[in-house]
Amino acid sequence: MTNDPSTVRGSEEIDLFELVKFLWDQKVMILSLALIVVMGAATYAFLSKPVYEARVFLQPPTLNGIADFNYGRTKEAELVPYSIKDVYEVFTRNLQSESLRRTFFLDVYLPSLPESDRNGSQDALYEKYLKTLTIGLPSKEQPDRYSVAVQDEDPARATEWVRTFSTRAGAAAEKEMITNVTREAGVRARNIGQQISILRETESKVRSDSISRLGEALRIAQSIGLEDPPIIAGNVAAEVSATMDGQLTYMRGSKALSAEIKNLLERKSDDPFIENLRALQIRKSFFEDLQIDPASVSVFRQDGTIDVPDQPIKPKKAMIIGLGIIGGAALGVLIGLFRYVWHRRLLLARAV
Repeated sequence: MTNDPSTVRGSEEIDLFELVKFLWDQKVMILSLALIVVMGAATYAFLSKPVYEARVFLQPPTLNGIADFNYGRTKEAELVPYSIKDVYEVFTRNLQSESLRRTFFLDVYLPSLPESDRNGSQDALYEKYLKTLTIGLPSKEQPDRYSVAVQDEDPARATEWVRTFSTRAGAAAEKEMITNVTREAGVRARNIGQQISILRETESKVRSDSISRLGEALRIAQSIGLEDPPIIAGNVAAEVSATMDGQLTYMRGSKALSAEIKNLLERKSDDPFIENLRALQIRKSFFEDLQIDPASVSVFRQDGTIDVPDQPIKPKKAMIIGLGIIGGAALGVLIGLFRYVWHRRLLLARAV
């Protein structure tokens, strides 16, 4: 029996109405598959442990918060005051530091896991931890605002971790700032102490030089028998008295010169005769005693409160069930189309 080729080619073309009718006949199978997929999705959605997310937003500190960092820092003291940006950069650097994350991982995250999980791969646990605790970077709308978020099955624990991590970052930044301030103050105190030592040494040498000059003048006065300064009347007396230094120092007389030498030799301290010494000592004492109370400073400001989340972010039940309905229906229709194509091929094979 020979079939007409045109008839065979015509039979190969898919009739849309025939396809729809075939799929309609397969409605029980399609609905059954869709129901199975939806039941699987619903099972997953309702049996999966809910995951909650706690988040805190962090902003730069206020001027009042950094005021104690700038105590004594003036241009006159050659110490440039810190700006809010300077202090906040120290905080954000600590917030994003690997050392802080690693310390939190070892001190907080690992102890919270069951012992069986802690014995697993540390690298795998750390990768999971990095997905659990994330740091949000600033955006164009909020160029100075960072955030810390924690996703966990326990909403209270997630909230506590967010608070603890941001607090640790702030404490590390405060410690760094206080160390910087006190170290600079210590360097400044040592510099001033060096100035004071130089001034004292210089004054001691000046006193020694004065004793030497007065000693020579004393020997001259004694050699000529001049015990008291000569009495000269009139304007000449004033001029001579004003020039009783240098080569004319001996004219003060041996008595005065001896008394002056004795006074210089017995002087216990040159400090009262050093200009600006007391001001330098006050500044040195200020920098040596400079202390900053961590409770009086802040390196960041929390934007809003940290509330315990009451709605899980995972799993999204409605979305999962919706995707299950769509996926189940699509799978059923796809299998129906496959069966239709297979049925058509069998018919064509019989026709040939």
